[in-house]
Amino acid sequence: MSTLPDILSPVRMKIEPAVIAAYAELTNDFNPIHLDPEFASGTPMGGVIAHGTMSIGLIWQALQRSLGSAAFEQSELDIRFVKPVRPGETLVAGGQARPDAPGVYDVWVRAEDDGGDRIVGSVRVPGAAAGVT
Repeated sequence: MSTLPDILSPVRMKIEPAVIAAYAELTNDFNPIHLDPEFASGTPMGGVIAHGTMSIGLIWQALQRSLGSAAFEQSELDIRFVKPVRPGETLVAGGQARPDAPGVYDVWVRAEDDGGDRIVGSVRVPGAAAGVT
């Protein structure tokens, strides 16, 4: 029988304006809050922010690196956005198994620069989806 790892392999990404623009192209999401500094400065966010789904993608990458692609089939992700991601930040996504809940990981996306959480939550990975027999 296979066992799940205690810690998910971390995934890092430097968030630069070019990365945000490339993600906008990929997702066809050209909301000016992500791309136009002048517009974004007049919003409650006070400046440009990265797409939230880009940060969620880092959690999925950490899961894939740690558990393989099959883990996506039945996993349930429950997250909350804590703070917006700004250009210039370096993000790290990762997770740690809950000792009292087999197959459940606490997951996060944090800014390495200040250590602050950007996304927090959990993911439930059914044993079969993670290769556990």
